[in-house]
Amino acid sequence: LLSLCYTEEAAVIVSGLKNTDVFVGESATFTCELSHPGVKNVQWWLDGSPLHNNFVTEISEQDGMIHTLTLNDVACHDSGTVTFRAGSLISSAKLLVKGILLLE
Repeated sequence: LLSLCYTEEAAVIVSGLKNTDVFVGESATFTCELSHPGVKNVQWWLDGSPLHNNFVTEISEQDGMIHTLTLNDVACHDSGTVTFRAGSLISSAKLLVKGILLLE
């Protein structure tokens, strides 16, 4: 008989964040997949600052396992380290926002 009672300690990161390069004004999306739902205290960070759901920062989850962060209309100063934390699990990746050089 399979038990459907998971403990937070049993959760692992199946697929972590990937380094992402985008141009100024584009969107950057980061996805982290957990082995099962129900992990508490999920939080996203950019360079140590906690992120919250708003029109620029879209935070979503699917089936409680696939957690997605989309940063819209990024600027050069958004470059940094994106960190996903769920309980004791942590995944990080670099965001590099590239400027567009206008050649005359």
